[in-house]
Amino acid sequence: MLIEQPPYLYRLLFPEARWRISIPGQKTVYITFDDGPIPEVTPWVLDLLDHYDIKATFFCVGDNVRKHPHLYRQLLGRGHLAGNHTFNHIQGWKNRTSFLLDNTNKAAELIDSSLFRPPHGHMRISQNLALLQAGYKVVMWDVVTRDYSRFMNPQQVLENVKKYTRDGSIIVFHDSLKAEKNLRYALPRAIEWLRQEGYTFELIPAANPMPASHTACL
Repeated sequence: MLIEQPPYLYRLLFPEARWRISIPGQKTVYITFDDGPIPEVTPWVLDLLDHYDIKATFFCVGDNVRKHPHLYRQLLGRGHLAGNHTFNHIQGWKNRTSFLLDNTNKAAELIDSSLFRPPHGHMRISQNLALLQAGYKVVMWDVVTRDYSRFMNPQQVLENVKKYTRDGSIIVFHDSLKAEKNLRYALPRAIEWLRQEGYTFELIPAANPMPASHTACL
């Protein structure tokens, strides 16, 4: 559970970040994807989301956008949102604050979004503050499916969604090669299960502070 659903104490380190977003009177989830876009996986994800008429938020790696700009334009053209996931998928813990910010700003030259998610969720408190001061809105998550893990099988990834999702959950999948096998099995089944459970699907709100109809939850 320390991976699939970040513990409360860890969430307290970044109180300004969005971990869950509840809408009063509505049972809501937020589907997000990290690490793309790539031609091997992202087009399949976009087609699947079209099939279910669902919009999602894609936290894109800047270098992948540079390599595959048509995929970036395609996901925006289909009504999805993009977020910044740094240019080189760098971990904050392993780099200076100035380098993380520079790398994020480099990605921002290609990704027109104020939404930011740190790769692996790893960053220092000082880095979070620097990003906020630079105008970024940090988006974490409530459920990590672990679709990327070679120690997880597709059914286990699906079970993570079923076990940990709750109202307002921001759920993380990956449109990446590491996740492809698990993703192709788990994503459509997760969407169908979420619908059966009465969830509606929303995009991460871009505004900060959030409108009065939204409340951020730890």
